Amino acid sequence: MTTRPRTAGHRAVLVLGALAILASACTGPQAKEPPKPGDGAAVCGNTQRGPARPPDNAVVVDPDIAGKLTTATQDNPAGTTFWLAPGTHILGDGEYDQVAPKDGNTYLAAPGAILDGRETNRYAFTGKAADVTITHLTVRNFVPPVNEGVVNHDSGARWTLEHNTFRDNSGAALMAGDKQVMRGNCFKNNGQYGLNACCGDITDLVLERNEFVGNNTDDVEAANPGCGCTGAMKFWAIDGADIIGNWIHDNRGPGIWADTNNNDFLIERNLIERNDGAAIIYETSYNAVIRDNLLRRNAWVTGREFAANSDNFPVATIYISESGGEPRVPARTDRIEIARNTLENNWSGITLWENADRFCNSAANTSTGACTLLVDSVERCARPGIAKPPLYDDCRWKTQRVEIHHNRFVLDPEVVGCRVLCARMAVLANFGTFPDWSPYEGDVVREAITHEQDNRWHDNDYRGPWTFLAFDTNTTITFTQWRAAPYQQDVGSSFAPVSE
Repeated sequence: MTTRPRTAGHRAVLVLGALAILASACTGPQAKEPPKPGDGAAVCGNTQRGPARPPDNAVVVDPDIAGKLTTATQDNPAGTTFWLAPGTHILGDGEYDQVAPKDGNTYLAAPGAILDGRETNRYAFTGKAADVTITHLTVRNFVPPVNEGVVNHDSGARWTLEHNTFRDNSGAALMAGDKQVMRGNCFKNNGQYGLNACCGDITDLVLERNEFVGNNTDDVEAANPGCGCTGAMKFWAIDGADIIGNWIHDNRGPGIWADTNNNDFLIERNLIERNDGAAIIYETSYNAVIRDNLLRRNAWVTGREFAANSDNFPVATIYISESGGEPRVPARTDRIEIARNTLENNWSGITLWENADRFCNSAANTSTGACTLLVDSVERCARPGIAKPPLYDDCRWKTQRVEIHHNRFVLDPEVVGCRVLCARMAVLANFGTFPDWSPYEGDVVREAITHEQDNRWHDNDYRGPWTFLAFDTNTTITFTQWRAAPYQQDVGSSFAPVSE
């Protein structure tokens, strides 16, 4: 298409119009400030109330009839809306008395409606139904086994959970299914996790403005040392998750833990505080954006345990373990970007770690039977193929392409109560020794993570007695050394030895 050239008159009109718009912008309403981390997520004890009257065409569920919710679900077609009247609903006296929703069912709870497992029933809502909605309901006192969940036990797809309270259950209060949406829920004092998102083809989770508090009351890790199975929430093999605006606090263990072949996470505007372990762990996973979060007073318990045992591993607030950006795995980013976060009086800072002995087909890989997303079978990662490209690179979960910028790190040792082994930032690996056929023995991985895998800090602000570890746990350096060759980190960053 041909367009006519603009004349001087046209240009004058455009300029005057632009000036008028600018003047209107200057005198008009001011733009709203963006929400602060955790805004609107203090929902425990204050969740939105459900409808006081049943909607038209809803099936009313009477709490005075034991098992009524189960039978009403069985007796009505898919797509039915159920209104749980005020009171305590029970499912029956059997271990496996439970509700199996049908596709498209909706469960609305009136103010004061509670579903109580009475420490008898294992599960509340089970089965593979899709498009189920549960809102405004309190679910308590169910007793699933470790690693199993109470609600959406079988990970049905496209469930919506809003304004519920999940509390005082064993195991995980909630399992996740594909494209599940969770908004405005309270996850409180559950025995293992608030949320367990595990395995299979689960994509595009939304976790927004929820409160996670006091979870892992059973201290499951103590009974199963090294299980990696505790905290506010745990994710396994999830492709896409938006974790936005949540308040995650006072949990035993970590806050957010993504472990093994997760990809494409956005962790944004969360308030994560006073958790015993790390605020965020991203482990053997790919591609994430971690930004605009406020992290404070995390990892004090874990940090003190390490210090008491004279263990000099850098306990982290954000722990990136064998995880990195990978352009060959589709996501919204091809990096791990950690930006514009405030870390205030946590035990330490950010640790980038890679275990040289942990790779696909190594017995040191605690994710038993799992391979990287770049190799289609565990058996391929063996001699002789693993000793040369492409398997030499693709059989490792690499801590690579991590960019840490425009964060504020504040630590006052008097507040934290630490004298040694805190206030540290780290990029390091171990000396490779296992198995005897490993192509990553010696300093191969140490050199790679420290110098060759595009891990960069820049434009950060440090306040406090921060020190830095590079290459291994025995190499502690100053901020000046950290910025100089051979590390050349934190270009454009500022440092003050006293917190402000």
